[in-house]
Amino acid sequence: MESNQYRQVRIEKLEKLKALGFDPYPAKAKRTHGVPQVVAEFGDRTPEQLEAEPQVLSVMGRILAIREMGKSVFAHIAEGGQRLQVYFKKNDLDEADARFWDALKLFDLGDFISVTGSLMRTKTGELSVRAQDIQFLTKALLPLPEKWHGLQDKEQRIRQRYLDLATNAEVMDTFQKRSRILATLRSYMVSQGFLEVETPMMQPIPGGATARPFVTHHNALDIDLYLRIAPELYLKRLIVGGFERVFEVNRSFRNEGISQRHNPEFTMMESYAAGDDLRDVMRLTENLFNTLAKEVMGAEELPYGELEDGSPRMISYAVPFRRLPLKDAIAQYGNIDRARLEDPAEIVKLAKEAHVEDLDRKLPGHLLGDLFEHYAEKQLIQPTFITDYPVEMSPLTKELPDQPGFVDRFELFVAGMELSNAYSELNDPIVQLERFQAQIAEREAGNDEAMMLDQDFIDSLEHGFPPCGGLGVGIDRTVMLMTNNQSIRDVILFPAMRPIKPGVAEQVSREAAE
Repeated sequence: MESNQYRQVRIEKLEKLKALGFDPYPAKAKRTHGVPQVVAEFGDRTPEQLEAEPQVLSVMGRILAIREMGKSVFAHIAEGGQRLQVYFKKNDLDEADARFWDALKLFDLGDFISVTGSLMRTKTGELSVRAQDIQFLTKALLPLPEKWHGLQDKEQRIRQRYLDLATNAEVMDTFQKRSRILATLRSYMVSQGFLEVETPMMQPIPGGATARPFVTHHNALDIDLYLRIAPELYLKRLIVGGFERVFEVNRSFRNEGISQRHNPEFTMMESYAAGDDLRDVMRLTENLFNTLAKEVMGAEELPYGELEDGSPRMISYAVPFRRLPLKDAIAQYGNIDRARLEDPAEIVKLAKEAHVEDLDRKLPGHLLGDLFEHYAEKQLIQPTFITDYPVEMSPLTKELPDQPGFVDRFELFVAGMELSNAYSELNDPIVQLERFQAQIAEREAGNDEAMMLDQDFIDSLEHGFPPCGGLGVGIDRTVMLMTNNQSIRDVILFPAMRPIKPGVAEQVSREAAE
């Protein structure tokens, strides 16, 4: 049937429910327990234990399966990613209210109901509620996807995430774990003495990263504002103001492409600790990921993807993580003589051999970054801190005292992708201004991702910014790794999608119904 035909049949059932005296859309559900709570508390009880200690309770959920067997009806209701069987027996319902048995004929997959009854186990051993009372909660006017296999089309699953969650328990589990990862991260940071703060998401000057921003306009002030590409410069202002350790978990926005690892709206955690340097931040970072793995996922070693033979690829979050300078990584994974990476002319030759784009517009430091991405990045499977970055790639970072032109920075790579970024923060306002001026020159040369000059930030540094260690962690990629999902779209509830062309939206709904 077409979706409008399904809808018409269900509207007719809705009217019949009303005729039986049921309110199909009450304001409150009768419930003493959630389905996940029932499964957790009573899932290991034997039939004898349930008989010896009767448990009468009320639960609500969405009907995902229903079958009639003579004078008995079995249904599965779901809530929070957990299922529970409900057993309806005609004699039990007739004793309570004769309308209940008639109402069962009007139930559809997707409807919400509440049932009150005692817990039991069926002959097959399945934990069930033997219904003595029914409350109808919501009549679903459109059907769920095909009842046994759920929503299968990848794009449709993302566009209609509500159906994806309703029919795929694994998807619900991923997003429940995402919530626990965020809660555990916050708890860990607070335990380390950090204070959670909030900074502007609309900024007059986008700063803190090299990226293309989104721009909007504030009508009352008649000024352009930018959705932030990072919270960094505002968090550093707080350190200037006297906060010792701060962090923020929130959205950032970058007007860039969409891929398996990139979404224009993404979640970051950034932290700054006065008096710390990069070594302190390394310890904080590896202990954070170790804590997330153990407390949320239950192990230090977790699967992510597959090896060539099809077996799970295991990632170990045991501390300490490996440390590797950027040039050493290029030499090791590119099978390149390390000495060549000390000569700017040789770096250009290597970049040509690697077919790096826009050679004429890039400095040797940028080319080193391209060579690292070409040869090494995808090879970094186990957690690895890549250190000693060129200053051209890190305009907000303190220079290494024994390596002119290189800065005290790390990026953490796991399973071939960048997971976090950290600096010993540059706190010399004169050098910082020079770095901004170099960025302005890059913008004028055509690099629209180079930073703009934020004079107020420079002024704040001139009032005194102590030594400081800063950290940024990509939350979406962290959830990907922890939950073994290969695409960022699988860990963001509503990722950016290309709009459906007119007329296609109806086709998507029709396919879901069929």
